[in-house]
Amino acid sequence: MHDTLISFIQGHATTPLTEQEIAVVKELFVPRKYRKGQFFLQEGEICKNYGFIVNGAMRQYAVDEKGTENILGLQIENWWCGDRDSYFKEQPSIYNIDAWENSELLLISKENIDRMVAIPAFIEMRIKLDDNHSIANQKRLLCHIGASAEKRYENFLQHYPQFLERFPLRMIASFLGITKETLSRIRRHAGNS
Repeated sequence: MHDTLISFIQGHATTPLTEQEIAVVKELFVPRKYRKGQFFLQEGEICKNYGFIVNGAMRQYAVDEKGTENILGLQIENWWCGDRDSYFKEQPSIYNIDAWENSELLLISKENIDRMVAIPAFIEMRIKLDDNHSIANQKRLLCHIGASAEKRYENFLQHYPQFLERFPLRMIASFLGITKETLSRIRRHAGNS
């Protein structure tokens, strides 16, 4: 399992990991399996671990006052999951994160991530991922504010085509901020049903 993470880190950094640093990664990231539907994090809990998805699919969502699940994030292999706000500030989460498929993750605690900052390749990877995440969030926010439902779906297909095979349409619709009926209409009109 750790080889996937090590390759991921090295693929996002110009500085190679040393044998000693690889040993630290293997020591600090703990393997954990989640069954479909099992919670990684529940609303009100403090996010004690951040997870690298080796295998499987996860979803992050909040439940509104009407009981509707609002999908904030969908994650698959080679993605990270967790609530950064809760994780770093050590405060209760407003999100739920659960396994949409049987999943294998490598978990790292807050205490151990502080040890990882001594590894240059990890810092390079983190900076690159933070930049990419910030850019993606800005684009997604702009799309949600000003784009039509059709444009949101087109943008989704362009950036996340693999999600169509992994997540049901109701989750994708929620992720896009539209109803399942609207998404079905768009797909029919586009010939993607």
